[in-house]
This record gives sequence, structure tokens and C-alpha cells, in this order.
Amino acid sequence: MIKILYLCTHNRCRSIIGEAVTNSLEDDRIMAVSAGSQPAEEVHPLTLQYLQKQGISTNELRSKSWDEYKNSQPDVVITLCDSAASESCPVWLEEGKLIRIHWGLSDPSSIAEQGSEDDVAQAFNQTINILEARLKSLLSTLNTINSPIELKQTLNNIGQQILEKEQAS
Repeated sequence: MIKILYLCTHNRCRSIIGEAVTNSLEDDRIMAVSAGSQPAEEVHPLTLQYLQKQGISTNELRSKSWDEYKNSQPDVVITLCDSAASESCPVWLEEGKLIRIHWGLSDPSSIAEQGSEDDVAQAFNQTINILEARLKSLLSTLNTINSPIELKQTLNNIGQQILEKEQAS
């Protein structure tokens, strides 16, 4: 089983979506948790709303510090926000001990402050759909991956390919 830790600075939107979507796939080859370096007091309410609208469980989702996972080493750390990707991570999250990649996504909660209801719905649904597509692509190739180097290359390629497809449509 591949244990994924999704990171965003505040762990209130994108990383929460990553955790929920991964675990909703109910595939025993992957499982996920999420955290942040500066966790918010709560998960963004629209994150929960749009996950629920897509039939994805929001039970037990909460904003957490990455310190909660220092004794349960993940196999893969995926940063979803640019600020988390550029942060200095604790030693236990450094490359070499695990695979670390960046699947940057725009923050759908930032649209909520100024966008229309349709814009907000589109932003949240797009984030959910992109992550779901990336994870399904990973699962479809997982049996052909034979090393951590191949896994990292595959994850990087998936992130780029799905993003390019999304931008083209």
C-alpha cells in the first residue's frame, strides 16, 4: 500500500480534497491523509459542501498539522499549493526518505471571495475532478511500477498530463 500525505500550508481546501478523493476510491493499494505547516482552525465549508455534492465522504476530515504524522512515515508527499511546495519541511519529510512531488492546483476557496456561484462550483468541481483523474491514472499504472524512481516519474508525468488535458479543454 502506498501512503500519501497531501500538503497545503493551511490544510483547509486542496489537501483535504486530495485526502477525501483518494480514500473515496476505496482501493487498498493507496490511502491518504492531509496536513499543513500552519493548519487552519477548520476545513473550508465549501470544501465539505462540494465533496458531499459529489458523493464523497467528509467524515473525520479536519485541518491538521504535519507534526501529527511524524511517526507514521508516508511513502509519498504531494504538495498541492505553491507555498507548501516552497516551504522548508521537517527532516522527516525530506526527499530521500520518501517521494516528494508537486501537483500544483489553484485554490478554489479563493474564488469564493469574489466569484459567482457558478464560478465557485466550477473551481471546486474542477479541483475534485483533476485529483480524481490523476489518482485513477496512477491506479491504472500501479502494477507496472517496480521502483520508487519509477513511481516518482509516473506521479510527475500524471500531474503534468492531466493538467495539460484540463487546460486544453
